Amino acid sequence: MAGRQDGSREKFEVTNLDMKSGMSLKIKGKIHENVDRITINLGQEKDKLNLHFNPRFNESTIVCNSCDGGHWGQEQRDSHLCFSPGAVVKFTVAFRDNEFKVTLPDGHTVTFPNRLGHNHLHYLGMDGLQVTSFKLE
Repeated sequence: MAGRQDGSREKFEVTNLDMKSGMSLKIKGKIHENVDRITINLGQEKDKLNLHFNPRFNESTIVCNSCDGGHWGQEQRDSHLCFSPGAVVKFTVAFRDNEFKVTLPDGHTVTFPNRLGHNHLHYLGMDGLQVTSFKLE
């Protein structure tokens, strides 16, 4: 898997991810100090996202959504924001045929449906987070 981290925008991207239904992605990192949100995107490509996981510190909420060819779906919001800018965090994203389960640093899970229905994901993009490790299993 090829990973790229651009120092100016701190965006981390993998364009040849091989994540199949039944697998989990473990992400560890440190949230940047001066951000109002972080983003973890999983899908086919940048504008075809099965999961857009977007904790927003300025709104004290976690937004999940999907994006199909640049068209966003209905937002799903969860108010369980148990981390903040500057924190060291670990997220686990479990991918199942019909849903994603994101386990937050305190063990709380956020579930989001796999609206686009793909069972194989090729794209991972992260922003607002200095990634120290990510593991697909």
